[in-house]
Amino acid sequence: MSDNGCGFPAPGLQSFMFKPLATVGGFEFNKVMLLALLATLVIVAFFWAAFGKAKVVPGKVQMIGEAGYDFVRRGIVYETLGKREGEKYVPLMVSLFFFIWIMNVWSVIPLAQFPVSSVIAYPAVLAAVVYITWVVLTFKKHGFVGFFKNVTGYDKSLGAVLPLVMVIEFFSNLLVRPFTHAVRLFANMFAGHLMLVMFTVASWYLLNSWLVVGAGVSFVMTMAMICFELFVQAVQAYVFVLLACSYVQGALSEHH
Repeated sequence: MSDNGCGFPAPGLQSFMFKPLATVGGFEFNKVMLLALLATLVIVAFFWAAFGKAKVVPGKVQMIGEAGYDFVRRGIVYETLGKREGEKYVPLMVSLFFFIWIMNVWSVIPLAQFPVSSVIAYPAVLAAVVYITWVVLTFKKHGFVGFFKNVTGYDKSLGAVLPLVMVIEFFSNLLVRPFTHAVRLFANMFAGHLMLVMFTVASWYLLNSWLVVGAGVSFVMTMAMICFELFVQAVQAYVFVLLACSYVQGALSEHH
């Protein structure tokens, strides 16, 4: 912890760094990796419990599972891609949504208390999955020439500005798009966790000083931040999948 002269342990990058829990053959396994693995196990266990022995009259777990699945399928995939084209991409999008959401939710779970998505490697890998899917689908749908037109926004009607537009669209689609897709999720979770840690530490710090009233205010802000983070965590999972669907839609659509 850092000391700014008044004794307040201000949170910083150290809040995002963890010592290895174990080292096997030079490979370090830390808390963030453990939470990512647990997120996978939680999702698999939940959907297995919900749909492993699905019934015509669903129980509580199956009803929750169906509600979550339908939210992504109908509310995101069908709305963006349509039912006919979108059905085959539902498993991917449902997996992305719940994996991201659970990784984010760890931030407010006791003992875990850390959003996995605030480590850039995890959003980067998920964005890479979407990016590769988009590239492959575009090549498959349009061929090499069609792919080039798709990523450059080729449109003869633009006239003299066409070369400039093509350069901008090329860099935007092939370089900026995957970067912003990952950073949007990472930055929101990073900032949210930092704010949550700051108010939590401030509550404890003020409680042990003469500013006890300030500790109460800070505690209220901590509770408000937790509620706000719960909202942001779900929204970020939604936005990530919505953008993934829009990229797939762009790959499948005919170039004009």
